[in-house]
Amino acid sequence: MVAVAEPTTLSAPSIGRWGRSVAFLRRHRWFAAALGLGAVLRIITMLGFGPAMWFNDSYDYISVALHPRPHPIRPDGYGFWLLMLKPLHSLALVVFTQHLMGLGTGVLIYALLTRRFNLPGWGATLAAVPVLFDAYQIQIEQMIMSDAMFVLLVVGVITLVLWHREMSWKVGAAVGGLLALTALTRSIGLPILALVVVYLLVKRTGWKTILALVTACAIPVVGYMGWFKAVNGQFAMTSSDGVILYMRTASFSDCHEMGLDPRAELQLALLCIPKKPADRGPSAQAYLWWDNDNQIHVFGAGMKFDAEMNKNTSAFATRAILSQPGDYLAVVAKDFFRAFRWDRSPFPDTKTFLQYEFGNNITTRLPQWTSFRGQTHTDAETYENGPAATVNTRPWADIMIGYQKIMRLPGLALGVLLLIGLYGVALRWRKLGGPVLLPWLASVGLILAPAATAEFDYRYLIPAAPLACLAAAITLRHGLRRTRPTPPDLPEAA
Repeated sequence: MVAVAEPTTLSAPSIGRWGRSVAFLRRHRWFAAALGLGAVLRIITMLGFGPAMWFNDSYDYISVALHPRPHPIRPDGYGFWLLMLKPLHSLALVVFTQHLMGLGTGVLIYALLTRRFNLPGWGATLAAVPVLFDAYQIQIEQMIMSDAMFVLLVVGVITLVLWHREMSWKVGAAVGGLLALTALTRSIGLPILALVVVYLLVKRTGWKTILALVTACAIPVVGYMGWFKAVNGQFAMTSSDGVILYMRTASFSDCHEMGLDPRAELQLALLCIPKKPADRGPSAQAYLWWDNDNQIHVFGAGMKFDAEMNKNTSAFATRAILSQPGDYLAVVAKDFFRAFRWDRSPFPDTKTFLQYEFGNNITTRLPQWTSFRGQTHTDAETYENGPAATVNTRPWADIMIGYQKIMRLPGLALGVLLLIGLYGVALRWRKLGGPVLLPWLASVGLILAPAATAEFDYRYLIPAAPLACLAAAITLRHGLRRTRPTPPDLPEAA
């Protein structure tokens, strides 16, 4: 007699969980498909350009992970992330976490727009498309760079603030903690604290919440500045802000117009550039980063970022801006509007520009530059515990090279998104812009700040794009409100 096995049956709880999962995916089918495709593109990138891609700044981050110290040029937030992952000795794992950060940013945008602002799924998915599919976003996630982390933190701060109509002091403290991480990842994140505080004051948020937010942000930042002072002798986050501002003014500063007297102001006079402004190149970076005749008379070996040089360059740059305000505003405006071009022209220089291209940024041999306690190539190989140069693997690399030629967010499209957001701010003028104001100002600020304090670079546009999408989507949601009733469990957005 042959025994017949009884058919396997699923328990009621299992069927219930499966049914809920299927129903959830059906409700969010547009975003689920977009998220899945975004993940596939990132897997192809990892297969094509392993273990990671490199930028000039990457080696400093690796050095901080190997030899923890407050770096003079940039804060250590991302360096500490690399330090946490160092025991695993895998650059591939580092970029994998960064790809998860990119996908997570898309999830935050979608969740905020559907749950808080009641956008339909397809509309919220469209707002997340740039961060999920822009080739330059995916490429920078594959780099050993802080940008993916910074984007996630900035969008996380804005999401948390906009999510709560009434913010408790505990939520305020959480926002402050995120702001501290944002500032310690890239110092340009610190001004976002002021934007958030102003926004909360406009909303008439309670003083306890604002105090908790500021305190939670200040404690880690001040602690880091104290550590920086103990090591570098200056109570600051970096000793590079003055030097970089000097770079900003290098294209137009004229010591005659500034009224510098070499006899009385020798330290500042030594920073004067011999070439006339009309004879200087289009890129201000030539007067800081490039070791050539443009800046060798200014910066001696090892002197670029010490406290004394930072103080002198800051004084020189401030003097140049105050003496030549028209020239300063002209270069800032030129760089700001450069962000909204349809094409991508090589700037600030061809070498930097090509590092953002899949087909050209193939570091088959790591540079042998001097680092903190060794050389850059040995630092990278120590972190990886093996070869660390980028390996171009076909056909996966070819797929992303071709993809990047088609799928990108043009600067003109970014400008249109910001114009839509500006319309949303004007539409809610009685509420001082309402919820559109915060992401719109943050997006504009992230484009304007580098133009005002350093110089335009294409990677500075990447964190501005998702915030511009948020501002535009919230604006357009106002037009959809009349045709799509608000569910009873979701309050009307301000």
